[in-house]
Amino acid sequence: MSHLRVRPHAKDAKGQVLTVTPQSAGWTHVGFTVVKLSPGQSFTGQEMTRETCLVAVAGSADIRIGDEVFASVGGRSSPFEDAAPGAVFVPPASDYAVTALTELELAVCTAPGAPGYAPRRIPDAEMSREVRGQGTNTRYVRNILPQDRPAHSLLVVEVVTPAGHWSSYPPHKHDTAEAGAETALEETYYHRLDPPQGFAFQRVYTDDRTLDEAVLVEDGDVVMVPRGYHPVGAPHGYNLYYLNVMAGPERRWIFRNDPQHEWIAAVT
Repeated sequence: MSHLRVRPHAKDAKGQVLTVTPQSAGWTHVGFTVVKLSPGQSFTGQEMTRETCLVAVAGSADIRIGDEVFASVGGRSSPFEDAAPGAVFVPPASDYAVTALTELELAVCTAPGAPGYAPRRIPDAEMSREVRGQGTNTRYVRNILPQDRPAHSLLVVEVVTPAGHWSSYPPHKHDTAEAGAETALEETYYHRLDPPQGFAFQRVYTDDRTLDEAVLVEDGDVVMVPRGYHPVGAPHGYNLYYLNVMAGPERRWIFRNDPQHEWIAAVT
């Protein structure tokens, strides 16, 4: 099995079904946890030196940050529903509690933080929706916490790739800090499939092929991208959703396409 693939497990006492930490990933910035709660159940947390973006992938919750309460965050029934997720930004050292109002699938996205940012609910209207590509390279992007919104290092985005389409394509990378040309960002992909018995594939590879893995993806898996290009393919019959968390020394998403496949960008 690929060392880049992280499988979900049975819920623990806190409702966690999957966790990636900087320590487990062998990197510095990105942390990612999936929590599943039934109505009335709560999940609590506090990151002293890290900022957090709580994303209601499906379902709704009341979220308290310190003394501030954000009521009925989220509400869509599925990540494949054409609606914004609920999302709340939590600055470092702030304690929070998430109480499910419905069956809840919660993503806890973390990265190094800094003082000067306030707790806030991210409005639906602020999560811009884009259509990228054309033909079988078409996919639908929603920017949850992009680089032009307040945060220290976190970048969060979700993508729906229709069945039979490619995504994160042409293959691109963001693993080298080169001013104005590319930024160095670690990344996690949290994958969901519709119908859930489906599968997809993600390749993660570098120019010199010192990293070159084709990763089988099933519903609920995370793929870690420490470096390299990382295209994704969804087979016929199965729509693919993924939630991306990125972070690095500079909070900008500047990528470089694989030169061998750059021609595809010119014609799509």
